[in-house]
Amino acid sequence: MTDLLILRHGPTAWNTEGLIQGRTDIPLSPDGEAVVRKWVLPDHLRDRTWVASPLSRCAGTARLLGLDPTFDPRLVETDWGTWEGRTLTDLRAELGDLMAAWEACGLDFRAPEGESPRDVQDRLRPWLTETATRSHPTGAVAHKGVIRAIYALATGWDMTDKPAHKLLDGCAHRFTLLPDGTPTVAELNIGLEI
Repeated sequence: MTDLLILRHGPTAWNTEGLIQGRTDIPLSPDGEAVVRKWVLPDHLRDRTWVASPLSRCAGTARLLGLDPTFDPRLVETDWGTWEGRTLTDLRAELGDLMAAWEACGLDFRAPEGESPRDVQDRLRPWLTETATRSHPTGAVAHKGVIRAIYALATGWDMTDKPAHKLLDGCAHRFTLLPDGTPTVAELNIGLEI
């Protein structure tokens, strides 16, 4: 079995403003860079092959952590289509019951011209299988949507309600990959701040 450690990028200005980023390439904010500079990967989790989403907020996080990852577009954030740059609060107020019905779709929830969490899982499965085949501990710097998609695969969570575990920011999450790439939860919310 293969050990997979994954963490979310540091904060951006859009995170602070509550704006949906998706595939929009927003870099770390100065405050976000300061946050990441306080993160320390435990020594026993650092020595692994590192990969990251090609979006600048992930590349910046990896650089500040002293990592030298390869970049894989399959780790990019969920495509939120026409909703990128908007807030969920505004969308819920504007769309009302329609938004509630869409959100109740769980894994099949999709923003207009975007992708669903199930689509994200479908794009991640080949990467998970390839990672498992290499049988080498792997680390990834990615996005909340990617981490949630892997967590859902590992636990059977259908995203129609709250997850059994809250996945915290500023933490790493460990999964064990079976030989076919299927993830299982090993350890969640590993603190990174010193």
